[in-house]
Amino acid sequence: MAAGRKSGSASPEVGASGIGAVSRFVPWLVGGLWAALPFTAGPALAQALDGTSGPVRLVTSAGLWAGWAMGMVAAALPHPVALTALRMLAPAGVAVAVAAAVGGHGSPLAVGWTVVALAWVFSPAVGARCVNGPAYPNERRYLLRIPGPLLFGPLALAWAVAVAAACGGPLLLAARQWIPGALCVILGVPVTVVLVRSIHNLSRRWAVFVPAGFVLHDPLALVDPVLFTRRTVTTLRPAALGEGLDLTQGSPGLALELVLAEPVPLTLMKAGRRQGRAESAARVVFTPTRPGAVIDEARTRRIHVG
Repeated sequence: MAAGRKSGSASPEVGASGIGAVSRFVPWLVGGLWAALPFTAGPALAQALDGTSGPVRLVTSAGLWAGWAMGMVAAALPHPVALTALRMLAPAGVAVAVAAAVGGHGSPLAVGWTVVALAWVFSPAVGARCVNGPAYPNERRYLLRIPGPLLFGPLALAWAVAVAAACGGPLLLAARQWIPGALCVILGVPVTVVLVRSIHNLSRRWAVFVPAGFVLHDPLALVDPVLFTRRTVTTLRPAALGEGLDLTQGSPGLALELVLAEPVPLTLMKAGRRQGRAESAARVVFTPTRPGAVIDEARTRRIHVG
């Protein structure tokens, strides 16, 4: 089960010593961008709603304000749940701004501002801040990249279905489409819950440095988190083609390889099975969103870097 790793060079990374400064700056920037949305995107959306009925306008406005308020809370809260919330809401902001433009109420400011907010919400710095919010002071978490098979299609589809399922029922009821609206509400709630939980797993995939060693926490690949103790870890280095147990799940970007002094047992998730598949490996390959920062952290913790 070899891993080959992909091309590309890592972009300039923020080292471990710079994470604190970046983390202090990020919430102000994201919060400021989000706080300004009613002034930058709001007028275009208000114009787009002018021709709708009173109930539809009321429900849509209430939904937009509720989404904006949730985003403000999430921007201020360093937590993986907040990361999922922001990454669900920010694309929705772009979608409604583009929909208003398609409907003849275009605003370059609205579209541009929502796109900038989206870009920052998906920046590695925001991810680093959110996943490290509930971490212990002596540990450091690094997000893993989204698996390639999910990134190119299924993830966007799951997001679109979750948003449509959450919004469709109330809007249909506001438009007095009672039977379709009721069915959408009844079916939409469980569908939204299942999809959002699945998407939230992407915010719970980390490589973690702890005093005892190095942990891989990936509910999509591993049944349980795996601790590689300090005495077991030999080297952390860029992955070589065709070597190591592949836990990247096809993620694009630069992969890293953890070289161990002896094979370590772990249990891999197996699609369609209740129980995982037991494996042991002396080399493990994974793909963090910030490989350079992971290497820097390894150096500060006196782990040999190859």
